[in-house]
Amino acid sequence: MTIKLYNTLTREVEPLTPLRKEYVAMYSCGPTVYNYVHIGNLRAFITTDVIQRVLKAIGGYDVRWVMNITNIDDKIIRDATAGSAAWLEEMGIPSSDAKQNLRAFTRFYEDEFLKDIVSVGLDINHFYKMPRATEYIGEMQELIRAITQNKLAYISDRSVYFDVTAYEKSHAYGRLFQIDRENFREGVRIDADEYDRESVSDFALWKGKKPGEPFWEFEIEGQQLPGRPGWHIECSAMSHALLGLPIDVHTGGVDLRFPHHEDELAQCCGGYGVKEQASFWVHNEHLEVEGKKMSKSLGNFLTLRDLVKQGIDPIDFRFALLFAHYRSKLNFTFESLKAASASRKRIQEFIWDVMSVSDGASTDGMISERESVPAASFQYLIKAAEALADDVHTPRALAELNTFVGSVSVGELSAHSASAILNELKIFNDVFGAWTFSPRTAIEVPAEIVLLAEKRWEARKMKNWSESDRLRDEIANRGWTVMDGKDSYELEPR
Repeated sequence: MTIKLYNTLTREVEPLTPLRKEYVAMYSCGPTVYNYVHIGNLRAFITTDVIQRVLKAIGGYDVRWVMNITNIDDKIIRDATAGSAAWLEEMGIPSSDAKQNLRAFTRFYEDEFLKDIVSVGLDINHFYKMPRATEYIGEMQELIRAITQNKLAYISDRSVYFDVTAYEKSHAYGRLFQIDRENFREGVRIDADEYDRESVSDFALWKGKKPGEPFWEFEIEGQQLPGRPGWHIECSAMSHALLGLPIDVHTGGVDLRFPHHEDELAQCCGGYGVKEQASFWVHNEHLEVEGKKMSKSLGNFLTLRDLVKQGIDPIDFRFALLFAHYRSKLNFTFESLKAASASRKRIQEFIWDVMSVSDGASTDGMISERESVPAASFQYLIKAAEALADDVHTPRALAELNTFVGSVSVGELSAHSASAILNELKIFNDVFGAWTFSPRTAIEVPAEIVLLAEKRWEARKMKNWSESDRLRDEIANRGWTVMDGKDSYELEPR
């Protein structure tokens, strides 16, 4: 199917036509490894994961996916310095060696990040490369030299700044984000990696050495400027070095449109001479918690660890995010998470039931045997695939999948039809990454839980709803979930 994506650059949903015959080149902004990533960060990484899965499973493309690890920036230096005593003691690093201190600090959080993304269903093998910024300092310096030679940067106070005013004489600036031009002041410089969206000013490509900070030697225009790169230059240099420019798709959170992505784009055009850094810029919206912006002051700042401590399966969290379109703001609630978990498990039970009928029967392709499945049912699968091809509309696709599951009578399936259904559902699982096709594992339920569940079932038959609810809560407090059917119930560990 033809894949369509919303392009922030053009503000339109457009069909994707890869620039290369062999693969789709995709770059996504990865984590800044100075702390544990929060669930809003995870939404961006899961979104990009699903996009590249759609390109493969629905579009039929090979994908080269690069996601960087930012291991040098203002926040890292701030927090690595603040925690230096503990890190130096643990790693046995001399206190004078700022680079080793930085490396120990960032490697710890990089490892924790990798654990998190694997837990929520990302496959590390899907990445073409995961470069660390400090491994590409030379490439960044070469790009800074090229930008400077093109008269689009200048040296001041031992640092190098991108000249936005000079750039605007031949290029448009503000293509990804509507900039407040009233606050544009020529010659005003910003050293911070992150800054106000209203502050349209010259930004640092290279930051001069400061006491106690890690630094790299840098010669430019006959001057020695030891220091470190600015944040924005990192992704420009790494996308060019690993994928070549222009790339097909560049992704990230909506908050990165400006200044980060706008500055990336300007650096690539100004230094490499390309017309575009990427054909498509794809951004996911923010995640809120219980209707409010996530913040530590409100007590609703959540990491994956916080969810796991509450007994939440990371794959249920992944699945819950996919019930909202990636370009819509997502209100994360524990009630919606519970509903998503039930939906995911319903489809998983359907898969296991179909597996018990298929008995290993083979098919000669997708849905090759339909004799015991109504033709209308398969239309839901086609609609689900079309929804994914149409700007990765996961909520619409999930609605169609759920309708399909409800339309099939498993007991009436032939072994061949069951196998054909499994072939189809495996394709969708290649996108959602939410189910297993391994045999069902028998779950041993403790006798006391069974006794409580039986009492609850009797209470329901007597329509004693208050007692039924009380027993359900008691069962939940003991780590089990009751799923009611028409004539019986099932128990699952939470």
